[in-house]
Amino acid sequence: MTALPPDPAAPRRRLHVLVVGGGASGAMAAAHLLRQPGGRFRVTLIERAATAGPGLAYSTEDPEHLLNTRVHNMSALADDPHHFQDWLARQPEAEGATGQCFVSRALYGRYLASLTEGWQGRLRRVRAECLRLETGLRGVVAWLDDRTALVGDVAMLATGHALPQGDEGLLANPWGAQPPVDPGATVAIIGTGLTMVDQVLTLLASGHRGPIRAISRRGLLPRPHIPTRPLNLSLADVPLGAPVSHLLRWLRGLARQAEAQGGTWRDAVDGLRPHVRAIWRALPLEARTRFLRHGAAWWDVHRHRMPPSSARRLGEAMARGQLQILRGAFRGAEPAGEALRLTWRPRGAREDRHLTAARIVDCRGILRDPLRHASPVVADLVARGRARIDPLGIGLEVAGDSRVVDAAGRPDPRLIAIGPVARAAFWEITAVPDIRAQVAGLAGELAQDTVQA
Repeated sequence: MTALPPDPAAPRRRLHVLVVGGGASGAMAAAHLLRQPGGRFRVTLIERAATAGPGLAYSTEDPEHLLNTRVHNMSALADDPHHFQDWLARQPEAEGATGQCFVSRALYGRYLASLTEGWQGRLRRVRAECLRLETGLRGVVAWLDDRTALVGDVAMLATGHALPQGDEGLLANPWGAQPPVDPGATVAIIGTGLTMVDQVLTLLASGHRGPIRAISRRGLLPRPHIPTRPLNLSLADVPLGAPVSHLLRWLRGLARQAEAQGGTWRDAVDGLRPHVRAIWRALPLEARTRFLRHGAAWWDVHRHRMPPSSARRLGEAMARGQLQILRGAFRGAEPAGEALRLTWRPRGAREDRHLTAARIVDCRGILRDPLRHASPVVADLVARGRARIDPLGIGLEVAGDSRVVDAAGRPDPRLIAIGPVARAAFWEITAVPDIRAQVAGLAGELAQDTVQA
């Protein structure tokens, strides 16, 4: 990691970090910086929402929306693995919760918000949208939508997932408030991942009795959680740089090994998880392309699982025919009187089919056009050549030390990408365990830079 160029004229002071985005990534980054020994940092958290912490993923208030990871692995702090569980024990509404539970995402959002409390004098919260970041030898300037500017030493870009825009407003946003729908009407959902699971559970809890049709290219559902015993794998065990086909055969062999020991394929996947970033970094561009085309969907349903209670309720809805999974490609939507007409093509078919629904919910996930759906600050960075989109179109190109790469291929020492915005470089950087590891490492490295400066 390249040390920050010191300003020889500046007196010794706390490094001022501007964190752009106050969702889960931003809140965890702020907490790790502020917890560094010696009080070496002050942080300005720039977030347009009223509350910092929950962000897109944990802003839901629906109690049906559960974490897809057990409590014991959801601490936001890398050096305190029981931090979330200890916080949970102090919440009256979580009485009886254990480390093996799957609690609501709304509750977890409150926990994330608590990370930015109690830092008087060292944490400043600015409610605004950052439109532009300018970096130079002496620091970074953030220009806000209220026409003010903030000056810092380093900026951390924590803008998270870009919100996709539906086709001409016809597709409902799964993360936004939705008006009631006729309980007997048909609801269509595009995508069959964890976001779809949330939508179905919300409909069922509201008493919806009409048909629910979920469409995706492969029709794959997230697998359910069961207790695991992850295989003990070191990085030396992993065939880094091997072709994707070889990696998949190797992983299947690990799954058979786990089953022979009385476990399941989950033990193999969970044992591999700490090394996924290294595997991704070692893959050449062509291999990454093949994985995205042929393997990513299968990896996701095995890696990102749903709570057992969610799996049971979905299974019941499918057994009675209310929920039907359709394999095919979404082709578009258009008004049809007071309803909507969805066009889709079944997998392997040559002709389109149509489905009339009262609502169509877009749950296709996060791999969208990274520029079309970019936040204002990301769009501006790319437009000015201060950042560029990666060759696969996943997101910003980011160096191995998390620095944002400009149009000429040069990492910017004062501009750091954290969390989902860095996915192109690290792939598995969207879940809490992965983000906390990234920001903990960065906080420690920046603290070391302040000592050397």
